[in-house]
Amino acid sequence: MADDEKASLVFIPFPVVSHLVAAVKTAELLAAHDGRLSITVLVMSMPTDTKISSYIKNPQINFVQLEQDVSNGTEAIMKPPKSMMHFAGRHRDSARAVVSEMKRSGKVAGIFVDIVCVAMIDVAKELNISSYIFFASGAAILGLTFDLQSLQDDGGRNLAEFEGSDEVVSISSYVNPVPARVWPESVFDGESGFLELSRKAREADGILINTFLEFESYAIGSTYANERIPMFYPIGPIIGDRRDENDENQHRRGEMMRWLDGQPDSSVVFLCFGSTGAFRAEQVVEIAKALEQSGERFLWSLRKPIFEGGFAFPTEYENPGEVLPVGFLERTAGVGKVIGWAPQVAVLSHPSVGGFVSHCGWNSILESVCCGVPMAAWPLGAEQQTNAFQLVKDIGIAVEIKMDYRKNSGEIVAKNIIEKAIKQLMDPTNKIRVRVRELKEKSTRALVEGGSSYNCLGLLIHNFFMSC
Repeated sequence: MADDEKASLVFIPFPVVSHLVAAVKTAELLAAHDGRLSITVLVMSMPTDTKISSYIKNPQINFVQLEQDVSNGTEAIMKPPKSMMHFAGRHRDSARAVVSEMKRSGKVAGIFVDIVCVAMIDVAKELNISSYIFFASGAAILGLTFDLQSLQDDGGRNLAEFEGSDEVVSISSYVNPVPARVWPESVFDGESGFLELSRKAREADGILINTFLEFESYAIGSTYANERIPMFYPIGPIIGDRRDENDENQHRRGEMMRWLDGQPDSSVVFLCFGSTGAFRAEQVVEIAKALEQSGERFLWSLRKPIFEGGFAFPTEYENPGEVLPVGFLERTAGVGKVIGWAPQVAVLSHPSVGGFVSHCGWNSILESVCCGVPMAAWPLGAEQQTNAFQLVKDIGIAVEIKMDYRKNSGEIVAKNIIEKAIKQLMDPTNKIRVRVRELKEKSTRALVEGGSSYNCLGLLIHNFFMSC
């Protein structure tokens, strides 16, 4: 196509915050990089509130609501990721209609689909448009999904046999062999759709990954040599912003910042476990005792769990004292603060924060790296256990609390284990501090002109303009 000709990009994210934010931020990055591009994001309607409303109001992006095909009755009860894939598939006809209309009125350079929306690759094929997956997690975990799929399909191993075993397997995208006990739970369940997702992802023309070369150099390098994997485009780090802050949250942000302003540099350990992270009362007590015993200053985002099925998010405690040890809030008033919602990037950016106890969700990992804050790894579910392994063993920017912890197991991590990890994390002589500060500088350079992610973004744009 001509150098000055306009083109549209279509993004199809899964409609929960962590996935949608990655899509919108990626879309913004592409549009800012090349003025010839316009962006349309197709939004699927979930049966429950997934907290995305504040992220679908960007005037630079055209948001289109998709209609669900309900001709086959109600949703079947499935396990992730198959349930997510099935839900996305029910919007395929609506997506095809929207993109077909767009194509009639102008050039569509590419369709970018969420990793769990890979059924939409068929829409791109039918309309003769290049398809790309945008992957909100890292290169290593994506390499794991492809390797494990090959292990079963080509190597004849039944992945279910690895569940609960102590076996370790060499994975091309990891420096160290990866124990089966830290693989995502969906790997072991033949009904989860894990293999189906991995097979379908191979059909894409390319994969955008929210990472950067200097952070995952080993994982990214390993994929370039594999002809059976679509071309990787590491274009991160892409991290969140303040669009979810209403007036109440802005007020709470101010209170937290004022409290942090009064603490010495690198003295506060921040505990936050993501948008779905919450513990049962017994575990909360162990965390509280560990914090008190450690003597460290802390800012703790404590959320109340919801024990319902489906997409249910933790709520706020009206009175945190109801779940904490008697007298804890009074005894720690001088050194600690218990909160609910937290403006994570703002907290991690504050000079008084010296450590982050995290569930190891990929967005949180990147935010911690970009802010130069080392982590204590306490994964809860999904791919977080594998992320924790990578941080602790391969990259060396985290200490371990319990790498193979799964929140639905009923296991309680003892206070002494938590305390030991926190003290190790906050030790100013710990070498992980040096490593994460180096990565912070590299994360900034990756996105500016001449940086690895900037150059990769330019290559991506060149490639899909050439394919139009």
